[in-house]
Amino acid sequence: MIAKISTLSLLIASVMLTATAKAEEPIEIIKPAVITEPEKVELGKMLFFEPRLSMSGFISCNSCHNLSLGGVDALPTSIGHEWQEGPINSPTVLNADYMLAQFWDGRAPDLKAQAAGPIDNPKEMGYTHELAVDTIASMPAYVARFKDIYGSDEVNIDRITDAIATFEKTLVTPNSPFDQYLSGDKDAISANAKQGYQLFKDKGCVSCHNGPAVGGTMYMKMGLVKPFHTDNPAEGRKAVTGKEADKFVFKVPTLRNIELTYPYFHDGSVWSLAEAANTMADIQLGQKLTETETEQMVEFLKSLTGEQPQIMLPILPPSNENTPRPVPFKK
Repeated sequence: MIAKISTLSLLIASVMLTATAKAEEPIEIIKPAVITEPEKVELGKMLFFEPRLSMSGFISCNSCHNLSLGGVDALPTSIGHEWQEGPINSPTVLNADYMLAQFWDGRAPDLKAQAAGPIDNPKEMGYTHELAVDTIASMPAYVARFKDIYGSDEVNIDRITDAIATFEKTLVTPNSPFDQYLSGDKDAISANAKQGYQLFKDKGCVSCHNGPAVGGTMYMKMGLVKPFHTDNPAEGRKAVTGKEADKFVFKVPTLRNIELTYPYFHDGSVWSLAEAANTMADIQLGQKLTETETEQMVEFLKSLTGEQPQIMLPILPPSNENTPRPVPFKK
């Protein structure tokens, strides 16, 4: 009897220790999306892929947040209306709902506000909100969906961006090897990746990169210990607050799926994950990584790549005589 009680006590203690260890980890498991409004999600998906929300009739949300490329466009800075060069690297849309705000400088408080920005930005989609509304409202198939979802056939920018945001909230990437490791499968990642994770904690990377998205929950100066040299004009939070102290302070990016979201940093200047890890260790932490440490760190970072959203491309309604015509070229 005593032996049975001792065995049971050891089992309970082991479970409690395991639970405590999990709770103390700075990185949390990403959970699959729970879809409660499937019709709105489908409408949002249509609008996410809708190129007629741009003046050219060519650029959609997916142009800069390509869901085949980890939610980015894999360019240093994005290409906008009339082939204009964007001012900053396009952040991934995957797991974006975990961010404290949207855009590198955090000027949009949420996904809905973010969705509105590029539409009427002359360097991005080059349209206006009024024309975007007129375009969507000109197509009966869209109007019918708005009526079913929102209770009336009114199409406005608030509803357009609400639907897009609802779709984007489903773009999470669960079940990465590292998530499986956190769930208790200690063989889900390699010994090198485990060493890399320990380094990630020991070096202090987790002070900024933590939580479910491994980042995205705070702002930090780029070049905390040493200056970060770049020709990119972006000034970070200063552009929002006007405060000199916020110059070069940016939202800490998510490290989820980081092997897919190159090139790195707000200026898109670094294409190698190894170089990015070494640069951050140097300018943010004042530390150097050895060649072995770099390999281990990179292997850990690659273990953060989760299951990518499986998206079936939507079939969009045809334009008609009432639909504003695209203007893809200068006249």
